[in-house]
Amino acid sequence: MAFFKRCSVMLLAWAALQGAVQAEPYVDVLDLPAQPSALAASSALRDVSVAGTRLVAVGPRGHILYSDDQGSHWQQAQVPVSADLNALSFATAQLGWAVGNDGVILHSRDGGQRWEKQLDGRVLGEQVLAYYQARAQAGGDQWARWVGEGERLVAEGADKPLLDVWFSDPLHGFAVGVFNLLLHTVDGGQHWTPWLERSDNPQGLHLTGLASVDGALYISGEQGLLLKLSADGERFQRLSTPYAGTYFGVIGKPGTLLAYGLRGHVLRSTDGGAQWQAVKTDLTSSITAASLDASGRFWLASQAGDLLVSGDDGASFSPVAQTQRAPVSGAAFDSAADLVLVGERGIRTLAPEQPQQP
Repeated sequence: MAFFKRCSVMLLAWAALQGAVQAEPYVDVLDLPAQPSALAASSALRDVSVAGTRLVAVGPRGHILYSDDQGSHWQQAQVPVSADLNALSFATAQLGWAVGNDGVILHSRDGGQRWEKQLDGRVLGEQVLAYYQARAQAGGDQWARWVGEGERLVAEGADKPLLDVWFSDPLHGFAVGVFNLLLHTVDGGQHWTPWLERSDNPQGLHLTGLASVDGALYISGEQGLLLKLSADGERFQRLSTPYAGTYFGVIGKPGTLLAYGLRGHVLRSTDGGAQWQAVKTDLTSSITAASLDASGRFWLASQAGDLLVSGDDGASFSPVAQTQRAPVSGAAFDSAADLVLVGERGIRTLAPEQPQQP
């Protein structure tokens, strides 16, 4: 009998414990700070950027890491959300922004050590709707469509992935995301203005990336979509390209512009995007990251871990030998001229051979 009594007590205790666990309230990832993890540097990351001499990387579960020794050691930043983060941009060594799923926009004032939330998807839809309702009330039938877009965003809730962010200086920046989600700020992110009607994207295609090349700003997207900010800075105009697949990004330097994307596709333009030529890469995997080194060479990395380099302004690419391969989603050169790659397996650093001087 004593045995059964002990079993009954144990079962009651177990049931009470399960009830306590199940009774824990759900905490939205937008309200839950990112949790410290000793494995963060070897876990999935999606983008890496340079803030002065510091490296900063972002990834799932609100993870943001920074390194002050060219990637030898990484520390985890203080982040107020656990939402997945997709991209970041630094206007100065101190001022940076990060964007992610659930409409999250974060801001750092100390080079990426601590972050604060500027916007999330719970209020983003309401702000977009209010913006276009005000314009519709002021007059003009053209606003009805955008009021409808605002209503859709409100109905969807917080689920509004932002895929990239770019700042030209501490005040002016853009953020882009799915279904033509395009936001603009002129006050460092204190306020974000919807620019949905200012892009030549009537199908509402996903916007995947932002890049500034030789004084011009470009947006990449799906189904062959490439946009360029007009000379007056008021509208993103569509560029005609010979590829109908998804572009994941744009990179360039004065005189050369590259667009890269699905299944190893790379296009090259030498006239600011007016005309394009296909560049042979011999890759079947998607090119998901790109960077320029100090000597002006283009580097491309793929979802399968391929690494290519061009020493002739992107006219041709050669494969780079690697001792290990891993999927890549972000790339940047650090202050020591090493190439830092991030992806599903965390961070790795390569020391590329420098080109021979003529």
